[in-house]
Amino acid sequence: MKKKIIHKLFYSYEEPVSLREHLICMKPRSGGFQKLNYFSLEINPYPHLIFPLISENGDDIFKVFFKDPTNSLLIKAESEIETQIHPDLYKLKNDNDLSLPMKIEAENSSLNGFIQGWLLNGQHDPAAIQIAQEALVGIENNVLDFLYKLIALIKDRVTYTPRHLGPAWTAARTLRERVGSCRDLAILLMETCRSVGIPSRFVSGYQFMDQPPEKYELHAWTEIFIPGFGWRGFDPSGCGLINSKYITLASSSKSELVAPVRGSFTGAPDLKSELHWNIEII
Repeated sequence: MKKKIIHKLFYSYEEPVSLREHLICMKPRSGGFQKLNYFSLEINPYPHLIFPLISENGDDIFKVFFKDPTNSLLIKAESEIETQIHPDLYKLKNDNDLSLPMKIEAENSSLNGFIQGWLLNGQHDPAAIQIAQEALVGIENNVLDFLYKLIALIKDRVTYTPRHLGPAWTAARTLRERVGSCRDLAILLMETCRSVGIPSRFVSGYQFMDQPPEKYELHAWTEIFIPGFGWRGFDPSGCGLINSKYITLASSSKSELVAPVRGSFTGAPDLKSELHWNIEII
């Protein structure tokens, strides 16, 4: 399946500002079940320096530096992506040990960072531990059975609702509010899986629809490492195991590290700024 994505971000400032270092994370991943055939990045004003780098998870990021003051910033990324069918993991044979808690072998020690607790002290959220314990009841202690039941529990207890501003909520808050954005639900799934030793990470990307919405938004879900299957995406706010309608931009242990743009500016005190954005998937 081939798709063209045009993602625009436009920042405006009431007075000229000096733009500081910005990190742009808008280039889709190329590998696995998606292939990037074309990518272009337009930035206005044109940066003094563009420095491409690879993140700790292997994703492409552009570090940009600006020279002259400006009262606006336009960032436009255009991509052409080809996606493939995702096989149904629940129907595939896997001779690896899928029992819980998952055992991370010495040769896969790099996965240890993906089972740490999401709270600031490195501990697991008690609310995530509780729902994990519920998901373990009545299953054969298999990671796929656990994921199937856990996602069903999350869907039953939390209603998806768009929320454009603010950081992702903790698992406890999402379960308490009984509503959450896609990033809140992705964190809830990630933290719950980590509490039983399943390596998990936050993912930012796009999901396209057969019947396009009035306005596309950036989407978020969770990637989970399963022995024998590697990193695979699961969307607790959507279809569960993801399919060829998902396009990954980047992944990280922390949701804020895969924001499309991170940066700052210096200007007059209390200076007002606005952000307008648009995503087209054709």
